[in-house]
Amino acid sequence: MQLIDYSQSSTWNAVLVLGIIAVMILVAIHLRRYRIFHKSLLPTAVLGGFLMLVIKLVGVKTGVFHTDSAAYLRFNKVLQILTYHGIAVGFIAMSLRTPNSTAKKDDKLVGPKSGAIIVSSYMIQGLVGLAISLGLSYTVMPKLFRASGILLPMGYGQGPGQANNFGTTFEGLGFAGGHSFGLAIAAAGYLSACIVGVIYLNYLVRKGKLHRGEYEPVAGSVTVDDPEEITESTTSESLDRLSLQLAIVMGIYLVTYVLTLGLTKGLGAISAGAENAVGSLLWGFNFMVGSALAIATRAIFRKRFDARSKHYKKQDNYLLSRISGLAFDAMIVAGIGSIEPEELAGLWVPFLLMAVAGAIVTFLHLRFVCRRVYPDYYNEGMLSMYGMMTGTISSGVILLREIDPQLKTPAANNLIIGSSYAILLGAVLMVFVGMAPKSDLLTFVTFGLILVYYIILMLFLCKAGRKPKKEQEKAEEAAE
Repeated sequence: MQLIDYSQSSTWNAVLVLGIIAVMILVAIHLRRYRIFHKSLLPTAVLGGFLMLVIKLVGVKTGVFHTDSAAYLRFNKVLQILTYHGIAVGFIAMSLRTPNSTAKKDDKLVGPKSGAIIVSSYMIQGLVGLAISLGLSYTVMPKLFRASGILLPMGYGQGPGQANNFGTTFEGLGFAGGHSFGLAIAAAGYLSACIVGVIYLNYLVRKGKLHRGEYEPVAGSVTVDDPEEITESTTSESLDRLSLQLAIVMGIYLVTYVLTLGLTKGLGAISAGAENAVGSLLWGFNFMVGSALAIATRAIFRKRFDARSKHYKKQDNYLLSRISGLAFDAMIVAGIGSIEPEELAGLWVPFLLMAVAGAIVTFLHLRFVCRRVYPDYYNEGMLSMYGMMTGTISSGVILLREIDPQLKTPAANNLIIGSSYAILLGAVLMVFVGMAPKSDLLTFVTFGLILVYYIILMLFLCKAGRKPKKEQEKAEEAAE
């Protein structure tokens, strides 16, 4: 048997990177104690990611790090791997949660409507991004990758995980710097959430809709759940409750890997072309495969759930939220930290245009639809959705807690319930993203299909959000 030399650096690669991420988060927590960082509403994980990015840049400029060194390349590779797996683990944990809607009985469409808001935001971001990339590629930047604009909803709407996955895929298809471009868009999204969020909060104060003395800014946990009661199933097993939740999540992720591998090999046996075309999409969409398996597992658990004894209840929403939060925090720090600014050389114009236009259009779009769908809590619904559609659920809840610290409105739960429906409604987006870079013609076709789907979603939202005339007028007056 060959003995392992535990002193070798290769044995410690993942542990060292995780340790650095942990240190960045701890430093970010300390910095958020200062007023300038606390008032910025910048999430701790995002601040930690920017700290890691700054340290990398300073190290490269001073010669401490060499971008072509084996250690530097290994470090970036581990960061990309953590970003890739973080989004899948986070989504699996979220999809396992037992739905707990606080919607009114007469608003049974709150889940589909929230999901439609999320997906329609993806669509409008995709339209704006493609309009910019196509416009630039046919005018002043003929060498620009024409489908690059569709990375805007990946970075803004879905965060660093998907921006990393598709940026890397696009880079393999000829988009030089695609990986860093996607992650830079995601990082700009977090800044948009914070900057626009703070500006809007101040606007509400000036309009007299919000009084700062009425609430205390909440820092730390961004979960919308409370710790669940200990039931028979948790006391009768000699296993920690968190261990049980992790076992379920990672077990599903293992099945996700086996299923994706099996499908890829099966396609390869039929056609090598099919394996190349579909296989990369399956591995890039592993979080969707995992989410689907998690939803199926949740349905099985619900069927076996005995409401009288609670003996078969396995999910703990609070702990699952903590697992997804941990996965997303690690993903955010790793994703932002893995950006290589040098790869953005020549891409600053499309990046800045998409970042600014994405922030403005997303805000105006949500302002329009949330006024109709959430008339009773328009500001809370709009602000939380904007935070999520430019960052993650955590960003949305952080902004929401500045205006609704006790989470009294259904806005927070709408983010979670809506995300479940968005996985189904937004599956078509993944097809669009996979199709757009194949050719110039398919890029234009994708633009047209996104526009059609956006119109369909908007018709549904306008119809579902319609109220009697007098009631609608009162809601709009209250929202102003």
